[in-house]
Amino acid sequence: MKLSNEYAWIIPLCPLVASCSTGSLAFFFPKATVGFRRLCALFNTFALATAMLISFALLREQLVNRSIQQYLWVWIPKNDFCVKIGILVDPLTLIMSLLVTTVGVLVMIYSDSYMCHDRGYVRFYAYLSLFTASMSGSVFSPNLVQLYAFWELVGMCSYLLVGFWFARSSAANACQKAFITNRIGDFGLLLGILGIYWTTGSFEISELCDRFVELREMGFVNPIFANIIALLLFLGPVAKSAQFPLHVWLPDAMEGPTPISALIHAATMVAAGIFLLARIFNLISSLFPAMFIISWVGGVTAFLGATLALAQRDLKKGLAYSTMSQLGYMVSALGIGAYRSALFHLVTHAYSKALLFLGAGSVIHSIEKVVGYSPDKSQNLFFMGGLRRYMPITGTTFLPGTLSLCGIPPLACFWSKDEIITESWLHSPFLGLVTSSTAGLTAFYMFRIHLLTFEGDFRTSDMNWTDFTDSPPFSCSISFRGKDELELSINQISRNAASVQYGVTKAKNLFSERLRDSKGLPKAYLGRSCLKPKESGFFMTLPLVALAIPTIIVGLLGIDFAEKTTDLNLLPEYRILPYHFPEVNKYFELLAKIVMNSSGSLALSFLGIFLSFKIYGQTHITDDKTDFTESEMVGTNFVSSFGHFVQSWSLNRGYIDYYYDIFFARSLTSFGKAVSRFDQRIIDGFVNTTGASNIFAGEGIRYGGNGRVSAYLFVLILGIILLIIVKKN
Repeated sequence: MKLSNEYAWIIPLCPLVASCSTGSLAFFFPKATVGFRRLCALFNTFALATAMLISFALLREQLVNRSIQQYLWVWIPKNDFCVKIGILVDPLTLIMSLLVTTVGVLVMIYSDSYMCHDRGYVRFYAYLSLFTASMSGSVFSPNLVQLYAFWELVGMCSYLLVGFWFARSSAANACQKAFITNRIGDFGLLLGILGIYWTTGSFEISELCDRFVELREMGFVNPIFANIIALLLFLGPVAKSAQFPLHVWLPDAMEGPTPISALIHAATMVAAGIFLLARIFNLISSLFPAMFIISWVGGVTAFLGATLALAQRDLKKGLAYSTMSQLGYMVSALGIGAYRSALFHLVTHAYSKALLFLGAGSVIHSIEKVVGYSPDKSQNLFFMGGLRRYMPITGTTFLPGTLSLCGIPPLACFWSKDEIITESWLHSPFLGLVTSSTAGLTAFYMFRIHLLTFEGDFRTSDMNWTDFTDSPPFSCSISFRGKDELELSINQISRNAASVQYGVTKAKNLFSERLRDSKGLPKAYLGRSCLKPKESGFFMTLPLVALAIPTIIVGLLGIDFAEKTTDLNLLPEYRILPYHFPEVNKYFELLAKIVMNSSGSLALSFLGIFLSFKIYGQTHITDDKTDFTESEMVGTNFVSSFGHFVQSWSLNRGYIDYYYDIFFARSLTSFGKAVSRFDQRIIDGFVNTTGASNIFAGEGIRYGGNGRVSAYLFVLILGIILLIIVKKN
């Protein structure tokens, strides 16, 4: 099917219409929506699937035509100022669009089972469609004004989804933290956009990059000012893509539902920053100071994220720091000019990380049926173990994602990460050392996550049930398996039969108000009724299998046959068809050459896997309080001290949040209190004093003007006497 590029506007419009329709229905007809909740989910999924098919068709046409087209309409018409709105279609746009829609469709299919018991089911799908529409809109934006509008809409959607369970204080705080941190970066981005317009007189991306470079080469732009503009523009991606020092919001964003974590970390919010850097790459590529800073911000972020993930006990936070580290790779690659390698890694990492997060959600979904709804337990790696026996599909699909991020060929992330490491060594030995060592650390912590989750013994069944219920021995803890955190507990039931009967009766009454049929909302689970986890349902395992396919092969499809790693054209120079045997042989020779040249980074990756297996590959890990037991420490004080330092560094987030709290949060709080006191005592005091004096003066004048002639004569005579006295003196 041939499709013209002018129909690309349908891609962001489909999820936008679905979101608006679903949101309006839920707002105006909340009771009726409950009966049509599955139809709403189907409608949203179908709309995004339509956008995905159009993306496939346009990419197919792009492979043939290799054209760059713009379709613009006047938005703000003025004589000396005109802003247009429209779509820009080029290889970068279509690849990003395909990435967003494919991952988004799989996340929507997955969410049907994951969120089916939540009362906010319809609202979740409305937010989800709006999120994908916002990201698609920013991808197709031809100018910085339109891009900034969708950029802010992406931030708003992340705020809504991270705080989806807003009744939980931790979720409310997390979405506020993410929102405020991103406002810092977005303010810098806004200043950069204004600066670039003041310099070039244009918001159009296709014009301003070339115009800015020409003006700088002609000497009309101060080099210092040019680098300041580039760094201000870079501040937006620093916050959005969780780069140091504005990375602190990313682990807290795990408070949102797991499908949202997958979408944020794979194809939407964090990918938006990398996309913006790639979009304005022509503008910043000629500014050496800015490129140097960008490369090292990415390198520091990659290494820092890897160290913070080493000893995390929370499954989702470990994957979150992994995302931070891999985004550092991409930013560093853009900083050294490896444009294609950065975008290649963005695609390979997106499918791998989406697979890992959805696999983590499947694990958490199953563990919650054992321990009840408690994030501290259901997401704790030391409450898992041996799940591959109980969840074979989840365990089997989780392994390729793990090995891909570890950098093991022929899986996807190996090819892109190896390109970045090679370019880093060619650019700077120090940066090459950072990226290579990060690869070894990545292999260690990713395999640690896999071993603690899927290998060994299932540790939860060996623990005391009072550890899970946090209740005395003679108590019965009953909880709803609902994502709205509805937990009903009957604690300290007496051994007396009458008291027990009373408690059971009260529980039944509470249940009768909440329980629904199979199409309803909650479903009750008795804490001990399911002692072993079970594999997730079909609609949760299907996306895992689907994502495992690109995780395995997308790296092979993205190999640059022409070996032009800095070429701005992301599409392959040659298409290898099965009947082109000479090209196929040459292709496999190139793959073998790449693997041989990457022996150094591969050795570090295998070393990290070996150390992880040595420490965490035991059949039974008994200590759930610390990651580093005495038996794991090889018996030396140095290793033991280093292990405890690493654990403390990781669990305390590198102490960065602590110092932020001291120097920023507490300082701003103290400053705010001082301003409040000044306002109350000085500003309000002055206003209140002025008002009080007017009242007293008015009261005095009122008593003086009482209408009595004798009082007036007395005042008159007194005035005359005073005048005579003054005149004589």
